[in-house]
This record gives sequence, C-alpha cells and structure tokens, in this order.
Amino acid sequence: MTEQQMQIGEVAERTGLSLRTIRHYEEVGLVIPSARSKGGFRLYTDADVERLMVIRRMKPLDFSLEEMRDLLEIIDRIAATDDPATGEERERLRERLDSYRKIADARCQTLRAQLMAAEDFAATLRRRMGTGR
Repeated sequence: MTEQQMQIGEVAERTGLSLRTIRHYEEVGLVIPSARSKGGFRLYTDADVERLMVIRRMKPLDFSLEEMRDLLEIIDRIAATDDPATGEERERLRERLDSYRKIADARCQTLRAQLMAAEDFAATLRRRMGTGR
C-alpha cells in the first residue's frame, strides 16, 4: 500500500500555512518533501503534514528556528525504528524533550496572562463606550 502524496497547495490548505511559509521551512531544513513528481513538484505525505503542524504549534510560543530544528531532531530520534535510541541516549533525549515541554508550559502561562490583560483592557474600553459587552 503506497502512502498518499499531496502537492504543496493541498498541504497549505490542510495546515493553514502559506505556500511561502512551507517553502521557507523547507529552505531552512525543518521539513523536506518526501518526494518530487516527475514534473519536479514537491510531494508531501501525512507524516510531512504532521511535522508541519508541530512546527505551526511551536510558532506562537516563540521558538526559534534553531530550537524548532533541535526539538524536531529529538522527536525524530525518539521515534526512529530503523536505529532506535537505547538506554542512556534515550534518557538524554527524554530529558531534552522534557526541558522543551517546561519551556512551552512557561510560555503558555505567559500568553495566558497577556490574554487576560488584553481581555481586561477590551472590557474597560467597552464599559467606557457604554456597550458593556
């Protein structure tokens, strides 16, 4: 059974990312299309789409491209089946992954606080305008 392959337009539609952004992520090495068509078009698989979704979810948390690359390498290495990480390496990978989780949690908390402040400000403006909503 062959895996479904999609062109970049369909991938953009499925991920909500622009064609330009997907191409940029390819240029910087975050995602590589699984294949090319005979005409040279990029072809992506569901796994490529999932990888792009991971990148998309990291973006609002202000991860740098280097952090994204490192995190994706950790995830890839943990998931590797052809040469699985064992013992000490697996433990180091899990520790690095956990440190990224802690960073993500802290950044989510910061964003929640910013959102609360923004909502409070918007409510203040509504009250001053007499709309109350």
